[in-house]
Formats: sequence, structure tokens, C-alpha cells
Amino acid sequence: MRVLVVEDESFLAEMIAEGLRRDALAVDVAPDGVTALRKLGLGEYDVLVLDRDLPGLHGDDVCRTVVERRLLTRILMLTASGTVRDRVDGLGLGADDYLTKPFAYDELLARVLALGRRARPALPPVLERAGLVLDTARRQVSREGRFVALSRKEFAVLETLMRADGAVVSGDDLIEQVWEEDTSYRTNAVRVTLSKLRAKLGEPQVIETVPGAGYRVGGAA
Repeated sequence: MRVLVVEDESFLAEMIAEGLRRDALAVDVAPDGVTALRKLGLGEYDVLVLDRDLPGLHGDDVCRTVVERRLLTRILMLTASGTVRDRVDGLGLGADDYLTKPFAYDELLARVLALGRRARPALPPVLERAGLVLDTARRQVSREGRFVALSRKEFAVLETLMRADGAVVSGDDLIEQVWEEDTSYRTNAVRVTLSKLRAKLGEPQVIETVPGAGYRVGGAA
């Protein structure tokens, strides 16, 4: 899942981003509305965590633009004002959810994950294929009943492949879904992560390489 955090308070922005990264989400950060719209024009995001009270280009204008462009990105609006009128106004602009500062990180995470599920085609919370069971809610993976401990990137890569349900996922698509935009070594990171993931999942190999195309779990059903 890819998330764009738009927040002009750098400490808060990095706190949110680091927390979401620890929970296996790919997160980019924008300090203002103009930068946010540029990033939204260059890549696809599942969720936009948007501070409403941005300097320069206001968060309301960013929200309106996302809606006008008909992007599939879901919007979680953040604001220091918690009045009913403000919440109604924010949702009326097209935001999908609204969270008042200060907030608990666990609540932010729960709302981001819920919006991310709405941004994608509906899938069961537990994915199964080729003897693998991936529980998206508990962030757990097992193979033939054996628990497999994965890093957050390994889990995110495997989840992306299993969501494809046997279809081929290109390296570029894996980068888009799992890695942040400022990771300069992403192509090599995909190879390294896949190598570690395959080793942990064990034999026989369930992640196939399709030459010139990408990767898939278990092939066609």
C-alpha cells in the first residue's frame, strides 16, 4: 500500500511516515500542497494523509483537485480543529475520513488501512495460494502450516504478489507499491528482498520469475 503524507510540521510528518513504514507501508512525504499535487501526478497512491491547514496551497484546494482529477486515492484529512462544522466541511470537499489533532497513532493506522482497502478491489483479509496463507490483518504468513517470520518489506512484496492472484507483477509495479520514491537503489532492493523472501519460504520455490515480465506466486490457478 502506498501512502502520501502531506504535513508542513516536519516532526509530525516524519513521525507518521516512520510509523507507517514500520507497519509495512510505502510512504512518501510532501511538506506543502504544491509538492503534494506534483507527487500525485507522478505516481499512484492508495491513501493521502492530508493536513488541512497547509501554508500556500490550502489542504482544501488539494482535496478539491484530487476529487476533480477523479483519482482513486482515498483522503484522510487531518486538522487541529475538531468542530462539527469543520468535519462536515472537510467531508463535503470529498475527503473520505477526518481525524482531529492530536491523535493516537494506532487510530491513524487503523483509518489508513481501512481507506487503503477501499482504494483497491475488495479481497478477503486472508489470502491463500500455493500453500501460502497471508493474514493481512495480523501481518502473519505461514506455509503448509509453518509460521514464516518476514520483514516488513518482505511481507509487502509477498502481499503484492499474492493480491495479483497468479498474474505476473513487474519489477516496476513492485517498486511502485512497496518502495518509497527516494530509494535510489530500488531495482537492486527488489532482487535482494525477493532472494531473502524465497529463502525464508523454503523449497520448493513458490515465487516464479517470468523472464522479461516479472514475478508471480504459484503461476496460474
